[in-house]
Amino acid sequence: MPTYVYACKNCGHRFEERQSFSDPALTTCPVCSGDLRKVFDGVGVTFKGSGFYRTDSRSGSADSGSSSSSSD
Repeated sequence: MPTYVYACKNCGHRFEERQSFSDPALTTCPVCSGDLRKVFDGVGVTFKGSGFYRTDSRSGSADSGSSSSSSD
């Protein structure tokens, strides 16, 4: 389940809440009963595996030697 960050528009209280994608967004601050908004930050990306190469998402000329070189 993803964790969302909420901030109160009135008092500035910030907190995290684990919610399912299908759960409705929270609207009331637990501290002052003011209006909440979701805080969207940059997404951290972690690449795992043996490596990533610039040709991984490309198709065409960088294939494994089956190009136009013919030997007679």
